[in-house]
Amino acid sequence: MAHPVFANLPTTVFEEMSGLARELGAINLGQGFPDGPGPLAIRQKAADEVLNGYNQYPPMAGLPGLREAVAGHYRRSQGLDLDWKTEVTITSGATEALAASFLALVRPGDEVVVFQPVYDAYLPLIRRAGGVPKLVRLEPPHWRFDRAMLEAAFTEKTRFVVLNNPINPAGVVLPREDLELLAEFVIAHDAVAICDEVWEQVVFDGARHIPLMSLPNMAERTVKIGSAGKMFGLTGWKVGFLCAAPDLTHALARAHQFLTFTTPPNLQAAVAFGLDDPGDWFTAMPAGLQRSRDRLAAGLTAEGFKVLPSQGTYFLNVDLAASGVSEPDRAFALRAVKEAGVAAIPVSALYEQDPVTRILRLCFSKGDATLDSGVERLARARELSRKATG
Repeated sequence: MAHPVFANLPTTVFEEMSGLARELGAINLGQGFPDGPGPLAIRQKAADEVLNGYNQYPPMAGLPGLREAVAGHYRRSQGLDLDWKTEVTITSGATEALAASFLALVRPGDEVVVFQPVYDAYLPLIRRAGGVPKLVRLEPPHWRFDRAMLEAAFTEKTRFVVLNNPINPAGVVLPREDLELLAEFVIAHDAVAICDEVWEQVVFDGARHIPLMSLPNMAERTVKIGSAGKMFGLTGWKVGFLCAAPDLTHALARAHQFLTFTTPPNLQAAVAFGLDDPGDWFTAMPAGLQRSRDRLAAGLTAEGFKVLPSQGTYFLNVDLAASGVSEPDRAFALRAVKEAGVAAIPVSALYEQDPVTRILRLCFSKGDATLDSGVERLARARELSRKATG
């Protein structure tokens, strides 16, 4: 008897490490959420909408005001021309948007090209839809794909490709040349690109996020997924955006209808308010995170850790092998949280095939004191590791 896809899955590494951090009172540099509460005006708007606004079922596709705000935001920030009525659907977070995309579009036997390291929801959802993942392995420190890698992954059965850009956990913002190469393959194989772009506003050092949808001949064959939680540092809100051409949107909305149906109206109204009038949030937020990234990187470097570049997201990675750690990353991560009081994510957990064993992902969307203490505890964990491994 075949086993259900989800029944025997392990607890995600994010929940495992965060659970240990809570249980042990450790600093959590693992799961990606900010220390700060998020923009006050947006939170006040959500509270006011609960008390004085509409709290019954909103439209299945989302509040018109939010769908218009999403289209307006992407027009201003990325030059996209989206019809809010036929091309924008609001979901209960980006993970639900991913689930709706896979369940609506993937047919049994369809091959789906996926880049690893991979967000852990992708593969179970693709398999639940009957799809067959074809994994492309990205390697540190640059985490880039090339023509030969795509030629090996794409076949006559390829119907979809899943692209996370900016890339979590790699912290890479893909350049136009990489996106153009991928678009070439998507078009040649008459495939659809499902683009997880939740980190699109969290980019540093003057880098610019380019949506795959904006490339020539890609608008009609791209599903673009965004996240208000990541945009505004409100990760618990779970308000996502599904953007796609009308034919794709019709199918996506049907799947969304039977997953969550809709999303809390007060949060939708507050996100619309934030997108329409963000003030300086979309410049101040990444600037603040860039300072935090630099603080964590400088502290780790001073302690002798080898830090890999981070162009975006909340994360930077440490090359443990180059930092004098002989343990695999999972063993070191468990030692760090249990013996030194700091939680991190072993990147090997985000590979299904031939996992990288010596890369540790750290979240820097934290206060200065937390970052400084995290550095001290990671240095202590390394000393404990050296003593234990001789």
